[in-house]
Amino acid sequence: MKRYNLLIVLLLLVFNVATAQKKGSPAADFSAVRETKTKIENTVPLVLKHLQDISTKEGDNNILENGKFALGKEYGILESEWRLYRMNMNNCILNNSSKKAKKCMQYHTQYLRNTLINYNNYITNLTRKNGYLGVEGDTKFDFNPSELTTKLSESYFNANDAAGRMKGTQKTEFLSQTLAEDYKLRPYAEMARQ
Repeated sequence: MKRYNLLIVLLLLVFNVATAQKKGSPAADFSAVRETKTKIENTVPLVLKHLQDISTKEGDNNILENGKFALGKEYGILESEWRLYRMNMNNCILNNSSKKAKKCMQYHTQYLRNTLINYNNYITNLTRKNGYLGVEGDTKFDFNPSELTTKLSESYFNANDAAGRMKGTQKTEFLSQTLAEDYKLRPYAEMARQ
C-alpha cells in the first residue's frame, strides 16, 4: 500500500512541475510583460510624429529637438522603473513566503503604476490639441496604466503560484525569463533616430 501512495505522490509532483512550466499554461504566461513593453514602446513614435508636425507647422526645429530631449528624459525614468520592477517582482517571489511575496508584489506594482501614470500624463498633455500650435487633434494612445498593471499583477501572481510548485533551480530559471533581452525596453536613442 505504501508503494502505491509514494507512486501517486511522485506522479502528482511530476504533473505539477510539468504544468507549471508549460508555456501555454495560464500559470506560466508572461504575455502581459511583453504586451506592456510593446505598449510603452509604441508611444514614442506617436509623440515624435506629433512633435514633428508641430515643428513643421511652426517652422521651428527647436520644438522637435527640445521635445525629443524631454521625451527621452521621461522615457528614461520609465525604462529604469521597468527594469527594476521585473527584478523586484522576481525577488519578491524567490525570497519570500507566498503571503509575503504577494504583499511585496503589490507594493512594486503600485510603484510601477504610479510611474506609468506619470508617463501617460506627460505624453497625453504633450500631444493634446493646442490651438496656438495649430495641431488638428489629440494623439490617441493604446496605453492604460491601470489596465496594464492589473494584467502584470495577475501574471506575476500566477507565476508565484507556479513557482511554488517548482523545486531547486527550476524556480529561478522560470522567473529569469522575464529578465531576458526580449522584455527589455528598446533604447530611446534608437527609436528617436527612426
